[in-house]
Amino acid sequence: MSKKTLISAITAALVVGAASTTFAAANPFSDVPSDSWAYDAVSTLAADGVIDGYPDGTYQGNNTMTRYEMAQIVARAMAKTDIDKADKAIVDKLAAEFADELDNLGVRVADLEKKSDNVVWKGKVKYKYVDENHDVGKDKLTNKVTFRLEPKAYIGNSGWTANARIDYDLNLSTSSNGDGEISRAWVEGPLFGGTVQAGKVPLFTAQGMIIDDPFSGATVSWGSDKLNATFMAGRYNHEHDLPGDKETSRDVTAEYYGTQIDYTPNDKWALNAGYTALKNLEQHDVPVSDDFKDDSLGIWYVGGSYAFDKNVKLVGQYAKSDADNYENAGIVELDYKGAKKSDPGSWGAYVGYRHLGQNAVIEPTYDDAAADQKGMVFGVQYALAENIIADVEYFTGKDISTDEDADTFFTKVEFSF
Repeated sequence: MSKKTLISAITAALVVGAASTTFAAANPFSDVPSDSWAYDAVSTLAADGVIDGYPDGTYQGNNTMTRYEMAQIVARAMAKTDIDKADKAIVDKLAAEFADELDNLGVRVADLEKKSDNVVWKGKVKYKYVDENHDVGKDKLTNKVTFRLEPKAYIGNSGWTANARIDYDLNLSTSSNGDGEISRAWVEGPLFGGTVQAGKVPLFTAQGMIIDDPFSGATVSWGSDKLNATFMAGRYNHEHDLPGDKETSRDVTAEYYGTQIDYTPNDKWALNAGYTALKNLEQHDVPVSDDFKDDSLGIWYVGGSYAFDKNVKLVGQYAKSDADNYENAGIVELDYKGAKKSDPGSWGAYVGYRHLGQNAVIEPTYDDAAADQKGMVFGVQYALAENIIADVEYFTGKDISTDEDADTFFTKVEFSF
């Protein structure tokens, strides 16, 4: 098939209807006569193995196509290497849309990346404006642009990849030069029947409520898409500002250990449980907080999500630490729809409540509320154009340690490439 023919043929064939799985045909199907407007497209795709017919030799183009059947066509289109850049972009969009179905077919979107280049570059430019207000404590205003690169290099055919995240921040409130860093760098691949990550590794535990931050060490995961266990060990460096005359779990260097079990029995439920431990906490500018027992901190957690349908999802998470103060954390959140980078005009919204006891969380993923805060959160996302997402989020509540009012107004526009 020529470079230009594949996408146009798929487009024509999709208008006709469905394809099934068992009968490959290089010639037109019995129910697609030679005088049909779709004859050329259907016969060409059949000859190239992109579409199949039914065992009785028919195409049954008037039937409604399922997402699973569409994923089969996308998978075969992904296997083609002789398509031009414009057509490849369309296939990439289709692969993103049908990622779940392709995963069930055992097809990874990464397979398409490997065919195009040994090193894949992704990234984003992000503008963020944050206005934090505290009745007691220091208010904070953030007005910055972040340029991020995320390269992935395939290491031969070993199944291993080398990955990194490179960030450069510009403070728009000053005229000073920006700050750049390689915030993450790790290798990832199969080993002993599991998946290993090693280096400065990204962590995302308890749906991000406990930690969404890198650490130096390794993780290993075993299991399946339904039941999976992950084990982590290494060293965590605070890289955060000290909050006052005492440190919290966020402001230490320590040995880091953790484990998490994820259970996803179906497309509605996703459950997790785990334990995170910081050992041999090291002091910095001030003594380690008396809240920590034996210079260590342990956090147990459990949570999950339930999807009522494709648009509405309920999320919950709870954590309890062995610190003497602020030892609990929990969130509940109702999500509606969601903005998709590939779908301009799509949008999403959420409402929830967060209680983030500062010694029961380390570095939460949330943009609306921070450690040592509790209160209501609201947010909305909108896809302004392809690969451009705008966020507006708001927190209103209290700083837990002072029991005084606080609020945060957060806005972000993200340009992905």
